[in-house]
This record gives sequence, structure tokens and C-alpha cells, in this order.
Amino acid sequence: MREADVQIRRLLPADVALYREIRLEALQLVPEAYGSTFAAESTEPLSSLAARLENSAVFAASSGNDLVGMAGFFPRRGPKDAHKGGLWGMYVRAEARGRGIGQRLVEAVIDHARHRVEVLQLTVISGNEPARRLYTKLGFVEYGLEKRALKYGGCYWDEVLMAKPLSSIEMSRP
Repeated sequence: MREADVQIRRLLPADVALYREIRLEALQLVPEAYGSTFAAESTEPLSSLAARLENSAVFAASSGNDLVGMAGFFPRRGPKDAHKGGLWGMYVRAEARGRGIGQRLVEAVIDHARHRVEVLQLTVISGNEPARRLYTKLGFVEYGLEKRALKYGGCYWDEVLMAKPLSSIEMSRP
């Protein structure tokens, strides 16, 4: 697969079967990286996942008829935090890694979020150095660490909190 053959596009509810396949793969292969689980989402009806695609922006990297990566955006809805949004569900299949696809997905989320929020936030497992380097390269700043943020299979996972200002407001490191 050549990088030039990979297209980045927003998924629509009609893409729900493709989305479900890659989402379940991500949850199964790297369960520590996500707040949800394979067991919880594998029983979700397609209509629920289609609603997710309708209500949040999920971008995918596609090569032919296959999805090789995904990343999502959600805006916060509260009266005091509607200026913030989150990048979630980032995943690139093993055979597609190292080709700039992850960067292109994150850039698609940033471009989408730029017109909707002032700050884009994310969390990443502390030991995921390639992801942390990518997010830092794209302007995200680490601003905290949540110890034992996730617990799966009897193991705790720390999450690094990162944010990227999308307006003229600068973020400073603690």
C-alpha cells in the first residue's frame, strides 16, 4: 500500500459495518488504549454505532474498500466547556503504520475541530511513545498525567493528558 493510495474521509452512517470492523479490531488488539472494551462494543447494535457516526466526526484512512485507520472528534456540550473538544479512537492498522497515515488522520481531526472549538484535547497511554511523539509534533502539549486512569485485565494504565490550542490562546506547561 502506497501513501498516495490512501484517502482520508469522514465516515457516514452508511459506513457503519466498516467502522465496526476496525473499531473492534482496535479494541481487541490494544485494549489498554481505549476507555471501552471489545466485549461491550461487540454486542452493540449497528444502529447505535451508526448514531455515533452521525453525532460525532469520525475520519478514516481508506485503501481501496478497506479502512486502515481511524480517528474521531467530539465537541464538549456543557455551558462552561463547549470551547473544548476531544480527539478519540485513534488507531492505525499494523500493516499501515509508518506511512504518515496517523499524522494525516490527526490533521483531519484538527482541521475539523479548528472551526468548532478553541482547544483540542486527548489522552494517550503513558507508554505509547510513538503516539506521544506524533501528537507533540502536531502541536499538542502534555499538561498532566492521570495515574491509574484505566483498569483492564487486572492492570492499571496511566494516561497522559494533552491539548492543542486552536485559537490564539497559548497553553503553557505546568
